[in-house]
Amino acid sequence: MEHAPDADLYEDDLYADEHDEAPEPAPEPSLRVLVYSDDRLVRRQVMTALGRRPAVDLPVLEYVECATPAMVVRQVDTSTFDLLILDGEATPAGGMGVCRQLKDEIYKCPPILIIVGRPQDAWLATWSRADGVTGHPIDAIALADAATRLLRPRAAVVAS
Repeated sequence: MEHAPDADLYEDDLYADEHDEAPEPAPEPSLRVLVYSDDRLVRRQVMTALGRRPAVDLPVLEYVECATPAMVVRQVDTSTFDLLILDGEATPAGGMGVCRQLKDEIYKCPPILIIVGRPQDAWLATWSRADGVTGHPIDAIALADAATRLLRPRAAVVAS
């Protein structure tokens, strides 16, 4: 009986994909961060300052940018976020007013970090019920410290 030299090779190839593929790895956990400012350069500075991971013990960050207060409200209404970073100097509505609105309207509102224009404005963030405050110009270390403090409790939930 003659045997075709490559018959086994072809038969094995038919089943190779079914048996040899490694299972897909689980997706890496991430934390979702919304960044609001009417100025795209401020949004970019925030995201650059925080990077993919502001601390080694945190999952990677996934950013959503918003340029209008209406989009912030819509995003927070329809999506889940681990941190909101709002520019207190944004126009037509500053981050403090947006923060106050979100804290009043959103059940279990995620933590909010406000970027204020002047150190003297930090007390206004208390009125807005912000969970953290940092200032303009954006200091990458101060921003990362404030964001990390607010993200760590959320990261513990994501990890479990």
